[in-house]
Amino acid sequence: MNTEVIWHFLSTQGAEFGLKVLGAIAAWVIGRWLISLTVQLLGKVLARGSRVDATLAEYLKSILNVLLNIVLILAILDIFGVSTTSFAALLAGAGLAIGTAWGGLLTHFAAGIFLQVLRPYKVGDFINAAGVTGTVKELGLFGTTLVTPDNVMTIVGNNKVFSDTIQNFSSLPVRRVDCQAKVANGVDVQDAMARLRQAVSALPNVAAEPAPEVEILQFTAEGPLLCVRPYTHTQHYWQVYFDTHKAVVNTFGSAGYPVPETPVAHRTL
Repeated sequence: MNTEVIWHFLSTQGAEFGLKVLGAIAAWVIGRWLISLTVQLLGKVLARGSRVDATLAEYLKSILNVLLNIVLILAILDIFGVSTTSFAALLAGAGLAIGTAWGGLLTHFAAGIFLQVLRPYKVGDFINAAGVTGTVKELGLFGTTLVTPDNVMTIVGNNKVFSDTIQNFSSLPVRRVDCQAKVANGVDVQDAMARLRQAVSALPNVAAEPAPEVEILQFTAEGPLLCVRPYTHTQHYWQVYFDTHKAVVNTFGSAGYPVPETPVAHRTL
């Protein structure tokens, strides 16, 4: 490394370059603060009067955030004397890798537009998309943000969501809760089913229509296996699921039903 060249650069252009660096840092900090303020202001305007759907509002905020950040980066490059045309030429000369990556982003962007138009889900819906189950937090510019039941934030690319199966558990008023209960041999099955229907129907947040289903699912060596299927809104799914199992235990216990046991065959010699 030629120290004379470095010293010449510092003595002639060091002060100017340092000012540019400080100006770029200041522009980045202030610009990011202004962008955040602008996006928040847009969110408040869109939320006022609830005229704009929350899903569309988040999507518009994502678009504005990306565009403003691009403008900020171009402005910082301009501080160092890099023109927008030079920046475009730099991107064009970066090669096939950047072009391929940008092509992938465009597919996610286009899929996001289709998701906004078709609306298979919205913010707050509980869905399964591209193998991920969770509550929709945001339908962004390139990806959909889900919060899974174990409270993990997961971002799935819009194109992957759009090209795969989407299950929306919130689109219908109620969904079925699947539980099972086994009755011991010798117990009056019809009596057990009647008791369970009454107990499950009385649980909080269980829908009256359709009514809870209690039927014989199959016969086992220990006794008949019952399917217990109440209906509830997806928001109360796990509460009804656990309460149904408690209802089975309490109902069979108060009725004095024996615990199902596997018959043991005794071989005589």
